[in-house]
Amino acid sequence: MKIRLTSLFVDDQRAALKFYTEVLGFQIKHDIPMGDDAWLTVVAAEDPDGPELLLEPSGHPAVKPYRDSLMADGIPLAQFAVDDVPAEYERLQGLGVEFAQPPTDVGPAIMAVFNDTCGNLIQILSAKG
Repeated sequence: MKIRLTSLFVDDQRAALKFYTEVLGFQIKHDIPMGDDAWLTVVAAEDPDGPELLLEPSGHPAVKPYRDSLMADGIPLAQFAVDDVPAEYERLQGLGVEFAQPPTDVGPAIMAVFNDTCGNLIQILSAKG
């Protein structure tokens, strides 16, 4: 069993695509029109055949209360691995990304949390050693 696809609800697929590609550095894998929305996935630039992230429209009525609760409690909806959290924090801050939590040592790893501008908190993490 493998993870091939996971989804992240976004308020606006086109704005999310811009943020996830131009700011975070992901690449488009699929952009297939489906009525008013699209089957829109991105992948890590260094792993184009790896797991896909579906930028899923957040129109379902259950999504808003779910995401609002997570945001209010400061709980990230997704976690991405990076080689160096402090360096990525500096790079992303330089691009205007707002962080809810700066780089924090949590024992075996360093983590930070940012707002993806699409309705979600995202955690970045790098293992120590």
